[in-house]
Amino acid sequence: MNWLKNWVRPKLRELVGQKEVPENLWHKCTSCEQMIFHRDLAVNLHVCPHCGHHMRLDAKERLDLLFDDGQYQTIELPEPITDPLKFRDQKRYTDRLRDARAKTGARDALSVAHGKMGGMNAVVAAFNFSFMGGSMGMAVGDGLLAAARLAVVQDAPLIVVPSSGGARMQEGILSLMQMVRTTIAVDEVRDAGLPYIVVLTDPTTGGVSASFAMLGDITVAEPNAIICFAGARVIKQTIRAELPEGFQRSEYLYDHGMIDIVVERHKLRDTLVRIIDVLRNPGPSADVVTMPFADGELDPVLEAETVADIEGEIEIIPPEPAENVKDHPAEP
Repeated sequence: MNWLKNWVRPKLRELVGQKEVPENLWHKCTSCEQMIFHRDLAVNLHVCPHCGHHMRLDAKERLDLLFDDGQYQTIELPEPITDPLKFRDQKRYTDRLRDARAKTGARDALSVAHGKMGGMNAVVAAFNFSFMGGSMGMAVGDGLLAAARLAVVQDAPLIVVPSSGGARMQEGILSLMQMVRTTIAVDEVRDAGLPYIVVLTDPTTGGVSASFAMLGDITVAEPNAIICFAGARVIKQTIRAELPEGFQRSEYLYDHGMIDIVVERHKLRDTLVRIIDVLRNPGPSADVVTMPFADGELDPVLEAETVADIEGEIEIIPPEPAENVKDHPAEP
């Protein structure tokens, strides 16, 4: 048998040749742990066909999903000061930025694009969680300000899709200042009378959820997304009590009035198009038709006008003032 393994098998391999198998053909669902073929996962918009778990998308995949036919134009965002605090933990902050840019191909965690949604102008700012956990630093603050001002110039609604772990600790107080700057960006959009829509995705936490992510005119969320400020483990240790089932998930926040609607990913684009259409075109969706009336019945509009004419002819006499009780004491 050794000659089969040592001689025949190598010869057959030389004749046939061994094909290189590409990596990442199969993906494991982080919820049900089922294996999913990569093409099936892409067709299903990275939603598990077995349990419905919504996996994370990067910024480019978000933009491709939302705009008409995937056609849009990204804008070049301002370049902030790199590593102003000269921060270093296990690695230098500049090294972390370099590694994240090489991994994702993006300059930072936010991408801003403009295009058409349902034939209407729209500006979308999408986060990429793969870039240092989608953390918010000065570049993200600059990007959201640029997105808001672009929406005002184009007279278009602003849609923000956060997926972030919060403020970027490597930028210290400068990252916390972005909470104020992003709130100012939202105010600029509102002052222009334009809709500001937020699509909360998994996860939306920390300083992001404490600022622009919770200021939307309409707040949409994907199913089972983690949306919170502090993590459930920290809260549980602080209050020393059991947390309710589904705590900090999008469905829980919807039940308690913090979210307007929870939408599955394959319905998300159509839902946003309808919301934009309602907010930007508030007129009637159909022609007003006069209803026919039976013989002897009066048109309610004409009846209301007749009543108004009659009321206009009636002279309203104010009531006489009451007599002073002190001038006319009651009889014994």
